[in-house]
Amino acid sequence: MALVPCQVLRAAILLSYCSILCNYKAIDMPAHQTYGGSWKFLTFIDLVIQAVFFGICVLTDLSSLLTKGNDSQEQERQLKKLISLRDWMMAVLAFPVGVFVVTMFWSIYIYDRELVYPKLLDNFIPAWLNHGMHTTVLPFVLIEMRTTHHQYPSRSCGLAAVCTFAVGYILWVCWIHHVTGVWVYPLLEHLSPGVKVIFFAAVTVIINVFYLVGEVLNNYIWDTQK
Repeated sequence: MALVPCQVLRAAILLSYCSILCNYKAIDMPAHQTYGGSWKFLTFIDLVIQAVFFGICVLTDLSSLLTKGNDSQEQERQLKKLISLRDWMMAVLAFPVGVFVVTMFWSIYIYDRELVYPKLLDNFIPAWLNHGMHTTVLPFVLIEMRTTHHQYPSRSCGLAAVCTFAVGYILWVCWIHHVTGVWVYPLLEHLSPGVKVIFFAAVTVIINVFYLVGEVLNNYIWDTQK
């Protein structure tokens, strides 16, 4: 795919995430006023991750165009740093977290939506916004992977970073329960302490599996020998 169409595509995706975030923050939901605010929900954290990631993609594209034909070594060095940051975010955050949010949300939603997205939320969040938060994330990140080659870090470093993010969020959820006495997700209310430990461990494993899926998919798409 040509450079300019890719630039336009990334800019459009970035604008869509900005619109989704603005509309979501404008909703007057009781959950937004409690401890942790929107930051206690992985969906919101993922939206911020995706917006920052595509913002870096757009900035990288602009820098690439501005430095094209320029012999400045300093500008080339800064561009390489941007590309490295973009690739790291894609590998460790944008792909695994985005795919995890989409697959986990809709899997639990289909089984019993009250466990993850109570029907009461339909009064606050319109259907298009729900899909913007929980559906379009997957095609957007797949489009980015298909249009741009991303250099993945070493597998050990990548998995360590993904584990750090997963464990950090789990500890954040547990801390919120410690402070408020309420679990962020209704699903956790129905699990015994032992089952919760197993559930959190399974979640960590799943997000690591999605990291590996992203690595394999990226290598398959951009296999130079093929």
